[in-house]
Amino acid sequence: MELTLIATATFGLEKLVKIEVENLGYEVTKVDNGKVEFKAEERDIPILNMWLRIADRVLVKMGEFKATTFEELFQGVKKLPWHEWIGENDKFPVNGKSVKSTLFSISDCQAITKKAIVEKLKAQYKVDWFKETGAEYGIEVALLKDVATITIDTSGVGLHKRGYRETANEAPLKETLAAAMVMISRWRGDRALIDPLCGSGTIAIEAAMIGKNIAPGLQRSFISENWSRIPKQAWKDARTHALKSIRQDVELDIYASDIDPRTIKIAKDNAYNAGVDECIKFEAHDMGKIHSNKEYGYIITNPPYGERLGEKAEVQRLYKRMGKVFDRFKTWSKYVITSDEELEKLYGKKADKKRKLFNGRIKVDYYQFFGPKPPKEYFNK
Repeated sequence: MELTLIATATFGLEKLVKIEVENLGYEVTKVDNGKVEFKAEERDIPILNMWLRIADRVLVKMGEFKATTFEELFQGVKKLPWHEWIGENDKFPVNGKSVKSTLFSISDCQAITKKAIVEKLKAQYKVDWFKETGAEYGIEVALLKDVATITIDTSGVGLHKRGYRETANEAPLKETLAAAMVMISRWRGDRALIDPLCGSGTIAIEAAMIGKNIAPGLQRSFISENWSRIPKQAWKDARTHALKSIRQDVELDIYASDIDPRTIKIAKDNAYNAGVDECIKFEAHDMGKIHSNKEYGYIITNPPYGERLGEKAEVQRLYKRMGKVFDRFKTWSKYVITSDEELEKLYGKKADKKRKLFNGRIKVDYYQFFGPKPPKEYFNK
């Protein structure tokens, strides 16, 4: 049965998520702020959760309708085919959000939605009480400009939770954003990559997973694995295919360093958990000591932002130094993400391209300094 699915995305990454969805073989029907809609079937839900690197979640779109009164919301939700998804004993918690809508009370919208689903299921199962002890179906009622979009979450925990990062340093970079940074840079594993301020190693690890074609969801579970509507075999097949798709023969030149040895220990553990520890060379040393004998490569990094009081001056000194250190890599491309709008001035060079993104709730810019394109013979060495 054909479904409408939504891959949600952090603001600014919708186009990348669209490309991801299309590369997996699905036709995108709509791209909006924070979401990409497309057609698929139940058996595709495991594949999408397993392979989407940049999306936040995969949702089943149950319906969309105008709702300016609670009665309209109730009747709109009640009309939807909930019995086709939710069993008599299943859990169905409801979350909500409302933006620029007449129905602004989120708690009331959640309660009305829950009541409407209960009424629909009562008629189907001929019971007055639901124990809600079975599989979980996370429902969301999202109101935007008086239009209600009702969805079921197939992912559970956000897709950025790959399962390899047991511990992280302070203010870690989301795995999905790190993957996006690598994808935007167009690094594909054929050149060297350095992260000289690697923190818990997320950029280097995500790059290694891209280079080795490791499915980002391979090591984790998803809420919809317990749904009766999706065959267990579909999940087994998706995992088997993901395992067979790993490029074992690829050798990568990825280097990650940080001044704090404890942070490097965390990064090494995370890389080991992700199965890419042999692809990355980790070292604990100052940023100024980075080096490579490769003529062409990429520096991709997420330096400290200095968001806290008293840190800004120290961080800006780091950015000035960064400009001098990176300048030694004349033929390399450099990519830096930060919330500091003075980065170019401090770095000493204007970026070739700048992209507005969000790191959590912090608005950031992704500064891109392009190096020269290597000659064709460089890759034939």
